[in-house]
Amino acid sequence: MRTSYDVIIVGGGHAGCEAAAAAARKGASVALLTFKRDTVGAMSCNPAIGGLGKGHLVREVDALDGLMARAADAAAIHYRMLNSSKGAAVQGPRIQADRKRYRAAIHQMMEAVEGLDIIEGEASALLLSNGAVAGLTLADGHALHAPAVVLATGTFLGGKLFRGEERAAGGRVGEQAATLLGQQLRALDLPIGRLKTGTPPRLDGRTIDWARLENQASDMLDWTMSSLSAGRALPQLACAITRTNEETHAVIRAGLDRSPLFGGAIEGRGPRYCPSIEDKVLRFGDRDGHQIFLEPEGLDDHLVYPNGISTSLPIDVQIAMIRSMTGLERADIVTPGYAVEYDHIDPRALDASLQLQALPGLFCAGQINGTTGYEEAAAQGLVAGVNAAAFAQNVPPMILDRASSYIGVMIDDLVLQGVTEPYRMLTARAEYRLRLRADNAETRLGSFGLAHGIIGPERTRRFTERDRFRAAAQHDLATEKTSADLARLGAAVRQDGSRRSLFEWARFPEVEPSLLLELAPALREAPADLQQEILEDAHYAPYIQRQEAEVAELRRNERVSLPADMDYSSIGGLSLEMIERFEAARPETLAAASRIRGVTPAALAAILVHARREAA
Repeated sequence: MRTSYDVIIVGGGHAGCEAAAAAARKGASVALLTFKRDTVGAMSCNPAIGGLGKGHLVREVDALDGLMARAADAAAIHYRMLNSSKGAAVQGPRIQADRKRYRAAIHQMMEAVEGLDIIEGEASALLLSNGAVAGLTLADGHALHAPAVVLATGTFLGGKLFRGEERAAGGRVGEQAATLLGQQLRALDLPIGRLKTGTPPRLDGRTIDWARLENQASDMLDWTMSSLSAGRALPQLACAITRTNEETHAVIRAGLDRSPLFGGAIEGRGPRYCPSIEDKVLRFGDRDGHQIFLEPEGLDDHLVYPNGISTSLPIDVQIAMIRSMTGLERADIVTPGYAVEYDHIDPRALDASLQLQALPGLFCAGQINGTTGYEEAAAQGLVAGVNAAAFAQNVPPMILDRASSYIGVMIDDLVLQGVTEPYRMLTARAEYRLRLRADNAETRLGSFGLAHGIIGPERTRRFTERDRFRAAAQHDLATEKTSADLARLGAAVRQDGSRRSLFEWARFPEVEPSLLLELAPALREAPADLQQEILEDAHYAPYIQRQEAEVAELRRNERVSLPADMDYSSIGGLSLEMIERFEAARPETLAAASRIRGVTPAALAAILVHARREAA
């Protein structure tokens, strides 16, 4: 058994898989440690990938040659573009996956990764040397050595399961918790808290009365999650919709005295944007019902995921709750819902590379950083894996910022603001979201991935080809036309004598895309998805130009570094509250300092003066 690597990944979930593959693409030798090889890449909760904000993350992971989008397309049995009636900047691609096929796709891709070993076992403790990470000891007594370790433990670190009066150690039903490692991290006096999440009961689809329910068909369009996918590989299934009602709510209220969530057994806080059904009934007591999406879990699997009723109520209450809803009167529960509480590290203890500042060589990704969701985990995993490899190779880390990606927005939010509840990505979190569309992730991040050596040959060829098409199309779109020219060609534009480039005319609704394709032959020759992206660029151009000044200011302030050991208490004019916030966040740049909640322009000015004085 090999015992020495560049990078060790702990955990085989979405964060761990992306971290392992990314580190290997970077050229590192990698070991992925997991309890069971068979569970690598498993979808432990919802059988869906993407959504609002989350779909942007998946496309960005894909642009950096990650795994998730390709696996999603290999397993997708339902496609839906959320917010399709709104602008492209806030549209969210989402798919329902066949669980078994998704896991199989991840396994196939992981097995093809060169330099990656998957090892079964439990991490019992970090190996430390001179205040830095040196590897892991395993529960069986063996040791793995590496200068960089990525913890992608999901809900397994100190995990505890709750269902009614039932209690069990575990990170997922039927699986053990990472107890020993959790104990060591607490003993190291790291800033650790508890969070919780939950999952709904899984239903037997053969016992659901589908004829009484509203169907939601898959999109008829031909988009895919990954730019490398040839198309939709599997037959498409419809989801169905039911609702809770007054009877449902009465059943839930009657069972609250047996709920661990309200009895004080669970101390961790759950996700605000994905609350349990108990939370919904209490917080929105005036609502007569809540929509529940019934999502098939596979083409040859009878299990159905009722999205919207995450719960930790006792089994008998769950049965009564389910059978109170239309279409589910005879439904059987195959696996009851439960809550899981787990340890997480205060992400303010990390830097922008996702390395723990107090312990060089230790990187963290996913729910251990206080996030929720597959997509957030995968995006962090990719960044942590790349940067763990960079650390081992002694080369600069890959840092994404808020103006370039949703990944950058998420990491910046985490390391500066911390979390009080599981963090979920939303389009509203991105102040530059007009620039950060899901459809232009490749354009935004392709060259970045190439510069950091994490893009494979197939995607490199695609980038090169798209750049050629784009340059030619932009050349043609620079051609200027007057309003009279366009009117002669049939466009009902206002005759004001104006002269504009075709790119500028593209944002006018009177100028049909078909006319632009006629006038710009190179655009016509470009792939359809690139045509659409360029036309969206034209549509958003005036708004993006207004943001350029803000982005330029951000970039300037990012160049003003703040010392890691800056003594904020010695800076005159800072309130005690400001000092506490800066000490907790330890911003690396003036731009980061400006984004800490409650910071004032006067406080920023005082910090800038102090930083310049110290640097002089």
